[in-house]
Amino acid sequence: MKNTKVFIREFQEHVHTDLLKDIYLDESLIEYQEKRYIAAITKYEDLFGEGEVEIYSAPGRSEVGGNHTDHQFGCVLATSINLDALAIVGPNEGSIRLVSEGYDDMIEVSLDDLERNPAEEGTTVALIRGMAAKLKETGYQIGGFQAYVTSDVLVGAGLSSSAAFETIIGTILSGLYNDMKVSPVLIAQAGQYAENIYFGKPCGLMDQMACSVGGLINIDFADPSEPVMRKVEVEFEDYHHSLCIVDTKGSHADLTDEYAAVPAEMKAVAEKLGKPVLRQIDAAEFYKKIPELREEFGDRPVLRAIHFLNENERVGKQVAALNEGRFQDFLQLVKESGNSSYKYLQNVYTNKDVQNQAMSIGLAVAETVLGTHGVSRVHGGGFAGTIQIFVENEFVPEIKAAMDGVFGEGSCHVLKVRKYGGMKVLA
Repeated sequence: MKNTKVFIREFQEHVHTDLLKDIYLDESLIEYQEKRYIAAITKYEDLFGEGEVEIYSAPGRSEVGGNHTDHQFGCVLATSINLDALAIVGPNEGSIRLVSEGYDDMIEVSLDDLERNPAEEGTTVALIRGMAAKLKETGYQIGGFQAYVTSDVLVGAGLSSSAAFETIIGTILSGLYNDMKVSPVLIAQAGQYAENIYFGKPCGLMDQMACSVGGLINIDFADPSEPVMRKVEVEFEDYHHSLCIVDTKGSHADLTDEYAAVPAEMKAVAEKLGKPVLRQIDAAEFYKKIPELREEFGDRPVLRAIHFLNENERVGKQVAALNEGRFQDFLQLVKESGNSSYKYLQNVYTNKDVQNQAMSIGLAVAETVLGTHGVSRVHGGGFAGTIQIFVENEFVPEIKAAMDGVFGEGSCHVLKVRKYGGMKVLA
């Protein structure tokens, strides 16, 4: 550990420029990151006083393929990005004390009580308590700390700000008390456990895996207790394309039921066919029984099952296209994924409020403006939030201007694929 004053001086003197380039990839962001780190350390001092600290980071994520497949034990393609949660951390006995940027209240979680508390559902406290409980249950050491956390991962924008937070809590506990020996996969599983059981939100494992592991990864959840992960070695810059995420400013409030209905409807179809999840059903049998399934469940669950079957297969095709250097084929598959989500999965807008279709507007404008210069799709859980655009580098100014023109200045974020997941930055 180093004293907070030492870290501040080092960032002021640009000691860590190469490290920041390695993490964030974009040289134009170095000054921003240096100022951000200094501000975070200064805020830590305001809250907890000058002292010995370590610095941790956990990235947001972008889903590239596999929209709503993970909870059905399917395959996904996801990447960590160069937006992150950043934590300044010092040791503390007995409890976890934490303040997040933008919130005045200090959260305190006693490590003497790690039982699930229904009254805490939907709170940050629940996520912290759930993370600590799962790591302790699996045999790892836990202990107290005090931290200030700041994040530039867009909240409610499909970049998994909650998974980044869970990852940073798990990584801190790994670093402070386990010599960084807790595997990124276990940290991801603990994050899912905390979100499902303690926070009360049904979710798959993709978000946490992408944030915790880092890089462009293909994950097969056929056995969710031991997901198979493969790195996909590709540089989008080699193909002169950028990844843009557009915040359409739609609200995720009151959408929990919409998100929960997706896995619930898929699961209902699977169970009718004698399996717990769609990954395990026989596709030929499913198509034969569509009339029976429609009669029992209606049409949307059947359409969502069709989406899963096609999307799960499409992920493998995307990985093969990238591995074989067939980038245009990859882009076509991205477009097909978006079309399937829109038509069959139906998670681009909510039927509860059909006059608010910000994502639909974004996709329509993007498709019109891009022409042959790129492709777009719904991003993440859907219903509100963000769209994803792969666009030729030279066309980035045009698409950014169009998206910012519709949704406001700064709505279109041009991102890089980060190679690191949850990490100890400095100690």
